[in-house]
Amino acid sequence: MSGVADLGALAALLRDGRGVAAKRDISVVTRGLESAGVPIGDDCAAIPDGDGFLLFAIEGFIEAFVAADPWFAGWCGVMVNVSDIAAMGGRPTAVVNAIWSAGAGDAEGIARGLRDAADALGVPIVGGHTNLSASKPQLSVAILGSARRLLTSFDAVPGDVLIAAIDQRGGYREPFPNWDAATGAPTGRMRGDLEILPRLAEDGLCRAAKDISQAGLVGTAIMLAECSGVGITIDTARVPMPPDVPLARWLQSFPSFGYLLSVAPRDVDTVRGRFADRDIVAAAIGRVTDDNRVDLISGRERATVWDFARDPLMQVRPERAR
Repeated sequence: MSGVADLGALAALLRDGRGVAAKRDISVVTRGLESAGVPIGDDCAAIPDGDGFLLFAIEGFIEAFVAADPWFAGWCGVMVNVSDIAAMGGRPTAVVNAIWSAGAGDAEGIARGLRDAADALGVPIVGGHTNLSASKPQLSVAILGSARRLLTSFDAVPGDVLIAAIDQRGGYREPFPNWDAATGAPTGRMRGDLEILPRLAEDGLCRAAKDISQAGLVGTAIMLAECSGVGITIDTARVPMPPDVPLARWLQSFPSFGYLLSVAPRDVDTVRGRFADRDIVAAAIGRVTDDNRVDLISGRERATVWDFARDPLMQVRPERAR
């Protein structure tokens, strides 16, 4: 955990970072789908099904990332989708994929990564699409899951405590911002770790959740706040982080296991204990507020990262999503 010398500069760096900027693309789709009544901003689509919900999600990957590390791109294709399912309080059922490649070489690497992650995470690959005549390698992976009780991005309320739960047992997959605590994990450990989230949902211990994405911890907090129509204040000194990692880099990192949870104050110790039982660090890093901003604090200093009154990010409408 660390303080920071220049909080304003850090806030500006995070606000202008590539990970947050990429999330602005969502606003184009938001405008297009709003008339259809589709709620935008959650980690999965949730469709009522009997006493629970079917969950659907999909991820696509930047060409440069797939070309630079095809095996890891395949691994991430399964991992990030499973993480989205967990963030909604669900459990994965199966995945499908679409692979484009200029010949068999990259496609084989991607397929090995998909298979290895599917084996490690206990989710079968049940189909897909392959094209070996593309100019560059590309990958998209979709997932089906189910939940008995949902965690959403729309239900954080002022007064909640913001908890960051991040598996720090790993290292960076250079040169990317990916914090990899997954590929070297013992067989079966990740399945048990992921089970924490649906158990929290089913036990009513968490109001809202979001997995920390390529937007990083603060960028993900911006998305959570916008979806719920609230503000969030993050104390940089309370953010759990590995030793010898600069704070600015850590706040923009994409962890293989990382979640933000909006939790009632009475449940904070119980929630943190669930993660501690699995040797995962979970810390109360801030508060959900009734402001229309995401702020950083460090000691007596405060700096605004995002002000929704001036600049919505994804253009979501929380009242419609609810």
